[in-house]
Amino acid sequence: MIIETHDLAKRYRKVDAVNGLNVSVEEGSAFALIGPNGAGKTTLIKLLVNILQPSAGSASVLGVDSRRISHGELARIGYVAENQELPGRLTVAEYFDYLRPFYSQWDKNLEDDIRRRMELPGERRIRDLSHGMRMKMTLACALPFRPELLVLDEPLSGLDPLVRDEIIEGVLSHAGETTILISSHELVEIENVVTHVAFLEDGKLLFQEATDDLYGRIKEIRVTLESRAALPAIPPQGWIEARISGNVLTFVDTQYSETTLGARVRAQLPGVRQIEAEPLPLRAIFTALARDSRAKSRERSSLPQEASGESRAELAPTRKRGR
Repeated sequence: MIIETHDLAKRYRKVDAVNGLNVSVEEGSAFALIGPNGAGKTTLIKLLVNILQPSAGSASVLGVDSRRISHGELARIGYVAENQELPGRLTVAEYFDYLRPFYSQWDKNLEDDIRRRMELPGERRIRDLSHGMRMKMTLACALPFRPELLVLDEPLSGLDPLVRDEIIEGVLSHAGETTILISSHELVEIENVVTHVAFLEDGKLLFQEATDDLYGRIKEIRVTLESRAALPAIPPQGWIEARISGNVLTFVDTQYSETTLGARVRAQLPGVRQIEAEPLPLRAIFTALARDSRAKSRERSSLPQEASGESRAELAPTRKRGR
């Protein structure tokens, strides 16, 4: 594993920004961290690259304890962040001239190609660049030394669609050459890039898995009934976002199985006429899981303390990748 964490935690006074994370990132993968604002994604990234020190647990990056990452390891990691600071007084060309000597593997031909494709004006001062141009600049600076690990923290935030496409194209051109760790809210744009995903909420890891497995186990189900019916009083495990309109029931099945779906539906509802399963894009999966998690959190907070623990046990995943 190129990244591996063990019960990693970061606490600020009474707030657990990261709480006991166990995340594994395979070499050569494109691994996405997804979750709502405040989920702990940026904190996790800063812990991995030694910007922050953990309160507990550990992390290994490129085979080195994250707390001991030195210039040698940093020369193998490309880092791009939304609010990354650049020396505004330098021109684009001057900043590239400044960076090259720090990296023994710097590929000048690759730099020239990236700068040409990104249309970066060498004579312009960095402080005069637009936000989109600065983000393209940070990516262009992170690629010519062919990093083993490319870390992208919200690289698409606040960018217009054209710049987003250019940055994603730049990332895609290096997929397979380098391991990519990306945190982003722009799930539509990164959907065709990522191979693995981890869902964080309130500093905790809800699940991590390959995207092929994720798309395989989470489907939108549409059930046409002979007549109008009521929702099951207690939805079966794995059914979320359930709603009925007329004689049609729609829900998201987080434990989809083609072989057992029909029996599971007919056990709950009379007069089933037709069952259809449709794939969901990453954004729709994230939205459904986030809403369900928040609803369950509200339910737990409304329970008496002695019952709350029981509820948490009932809601815990029954398998590593499930919910």
